[in-house]
Amino acid sequence: MLTKEQLLEKAKKPSADALKMHPFYKGKVASTLKCAVRSFEDFAIWYTPGVAAACRDIQAQPEKVFEHTNKANMVAVVSDGTRVLGLGDIGPEAAIPVMEGKAILFKYLGGVDAWPICLDTKDPNDIIKTVKLISPCFGGINLEDISQPKCFYVLDTLRKEAKIPVWHDDQQGTAAVTLAGVINALKIVGKKLDKARLTLIGSGAANIATARVIVAAGADPGKMIMVDTKGTLHKGRGELKKDFKEKWHFCQITNAEQRKGGIAEAMEGADAVIALAKPGPDVIKKEWINKMAKDAIVFACANPIPEIWPWEAKEAGAKVVATGRSDFPNQVNNSLGFPAIFRGTLDVMATTITDEMCIAAAYELAKCAEDRGLKEDYLIPTMDEWEVYPREAVAVALKAIEQKVARIKLSKDQLYQKASDIIRKARQETQILMEKGLIPAYKE
Repeated sequence: MLTKEQLLEKAKKPSADALKMHPFYKGKVASTLKCAVRSFEDFAIWYTPGVAAACRDIQAQPEKVFEHTNKANMVAVVSDGTRVLGLGDIGPEAAIPVMEGKAILFKYLGGVDAWPICLDTKDPNDIIKTVKLISPCFGGINLEDISQPKCFYVLDTLRKEAKIPVWHDDQQGTAAVTLAGVINALKIVGKKLDKARLTLIGSGAANIATARVIVAAGADPGKMIMVDTKGTLHKGRGELKKDFKEKWHFCQITNAEQRKGGIAEAMEGADAVIALAKPGPDVIKKEWINKMAKDAIVFACANPIPEIWPWEAKEAGAKVVATGRSDFPNQVNNSLGFPAIFRGTLDVMATTITDEMCIAAAYELAKCAEDRGLKEDYLIPTMDEWEVYPREAVAVALKAIEQKVARIKLSKDQLYQKASDIIRKARQETQILMEKGLIPAYKE
């Protein structure tokens, strides 16, 4: 077992490696061909004059765009760079590495072609207008790292007005994967979601959506307490009424005790804490965990440093601990959600991504881990369990069909075969490019 000092050194390594490997590869995504080029004569098919036939076919029957182009598998990762990971407002250029990283996860884990689009504006109406203008080329839009409260306005408006599915991964994606982790953590400690006392530290886009989805999945909002930078949310927080309607909504339905105070007061007696706040450590104190309920659950999911180091949470008495980091056990990370959720959405050409589709993904994700055997250090699958992604995609697609938001209907077996084939192909392409040296091996 590693010492604390070794764990801290391990935690620093990804950042050090990133500063070496990003310049080596000069980015992480590039366009490549998916059509055959047998000879130069094929350009007469793929471009002029042959391409005009495909254009006229789409003009006459707009739905044919999904047959003649890559629209059905293309997603835009759109950000204004105002709320990037734990870095804050770093601007669109500095956000590009994150959006490129998102794109490779889309491709490798979900077989989805994604492209980063970082916008040089902070105006929510400009973001909305731009997304609508570029949407003809894409089958879906993934909003990313947009600050609140405008992220709620941008998402809500685009879900109503855009002609393709739009979601905000920091909201719906985080909520789905967190719900999956909470479902299994409660199973490990023998508690029920509808009876659990939950404390949510941080009331930004991620935890607002997490609260909404967890309540929709069966949690009792009265047993839930949320905390922002000013303290607990309760009915006396009238200053939120005008500009933070989402927070104000939770002031009305959560915290039945009307408990006032900060994080310490909110955590007292809690069965589980879901922290999506500012990077730590020491945002959560060991003594606060001591006052939680027996067999406490702590999700410290801030990036790049969790609100409390997991070994400290364990020392303080937590039974189950999760973070947002891949180098610690129990990573609660969106990468387990968005690639498969979009895979399922695109496979049935759904017109939107509903909360119910996200909840279906969460339960299937939880079931995947349960099938392998739940343990205190294994709540949800890891990214290398590739079979998770087609299973999750199928659950999402079936829910879309059930809710009548799917343009096409396929059976469960057909959906699984389709998702599996696409995801497997994406991974094989990457491996072949590496084996052939077209993606060069990194050398120190």
